[in-house]
Amino acid sequence: MPPLLLPTTVVGSHPQPDWLIDRAGLAAGLVPRIRMPELWRIPAERLAQAQDDATLLALRDMERAGIDIVSDGEMRRESYSCTFATALEGIDNERPASVIGSSGQQVAVPRVVGPIRRPGPVEVRNVEFLRANTDHAIKVSLPGPFTMAAQARDEHYGDRDELVLAYAAALGEELRDLEAAGADVIQIDEPWLRTDQAAAQRIAVAGIDRALAGLSVPTVVHLCFGYAAVVGNDKPSGYPFLEQLAACAAAQISIEAAQPQVDLAVLRELAPKTIVLGVLDLGDARVESAAQVAGRIRAALRHVAPERLIAAPDCGMKYLPRDVAAGKLRALAEGAAIVRAELS
Repeated sequence: MPPLLLPTTVVGSHPQPDWLIDRAGLAAGLVPRIRMPELWRIPAERLAQAQDDATLLALRDMERAGIDIVSDGEMRRESYSCTFATALEGIDNERPASVIGSSGQQVAVPRVVGPIRRPGPVEVRNVEFLRANTDHAIKVSLPGPFTMAAQARDEHYGDRDELVLAYAAALGEELRDLEAAGADVIQIDEPWLRTDQAAAQRIAVAGIDRALAGLSVPTVVHLCFGYAAVVGNDKPSGYPFLEQLAACAAAQISIEAAQPQVDLAVLRELAPKTIVLGVLDLGDARVESAAQVAGRIRAALRHVAPERLIAAPDCGMKYLPRDVAAGKLRALAEGAAIVRAELS
């Protein structure tokens, strides 16, 4: 059977149930960089089972909506990055550092106090659980090495580039285990590539390539401007580090485009990559119509061939109400189906 034209996917996270996590506390804490066990509503001895149950809810939401490539919704994470980043050796989790974040607020971040190493698998069991509970293609997302380095205070290496490459080596070990566990698509999240252009130019592609080395499944680098719930509508309309990613090892580049209304002519800079295009505006609580989604897909097809386009939300859907997220995913699947039929 030929590959599906215009497949749909998610970026990673899905709304976590109120009975699982303190959603108000999560939102008040912005995006955690460290572990925050106090946010979980379930006693520690029952938490893993509750997270499995929540994963199945998220998975069924995606399947019912008609999404082709699904995830576990990141139900077991306080944030997209903190679970893996704090599971590594070389991190002092007992005494985090405090820095001023981009919002001007104090943010707790991991302290790097020794060599970064992976002591063992972090997400393998979760991928195995997902693989056992769906026949759909499955995607797993982990924070990229540049972003992990940007979200930590280095008190060991004294060199930003060495820190990025150390994170990349540990991440690469994990990603190869995730492929062996059944992941069909592997994504690394690199929203911080836009924050320090000099560092990105020096080391970002080398870090990405080291992390993705040895993988045979499709690989993705996801870029975004931050969760809409956190940064609101104050988003730039273009990516400063996009053209350079055309040279990286990832097969696919995932970009946020609906809310910031990115000029889709930039997609030409990424040839021959496949584009995972954000066509759901997560800053708008209204559910798009299938026709709106179809229109956004058609706009992209002026710049990229349909064989190189995958439709997705702008970013993770973690901070949306669950019913809104489910509605948007239905619109995503239905909008892609409209355009797919036009092309057949």
